[in-house]
Amino acid sequence: MKAVESRAEVYLMALQSLSEVEREAVITRLLEAPQLREDILDLAAIQQRQREPSRPFRDYLATAL
Repeated sequence: MKAVESRAEVYLMALQSLSEVEREAVITRLLEAPQLREDILDLAAIQQRQREPSRPFRDYLATAL
């Protein structure tokens, strides 16, 4: 396991060990920070759309213009 993955696992375990109220407080604080909020929303969108088919950027440009 890489150092980044290991550290992420530690933070996830710590978050999961909190009570529901504490967990909500932490998540709320993360979402209140504009840059972190944007990162979280971007990661959520990527996760949700991961299985969608992709197409070359040139094809997109051809239909968008």
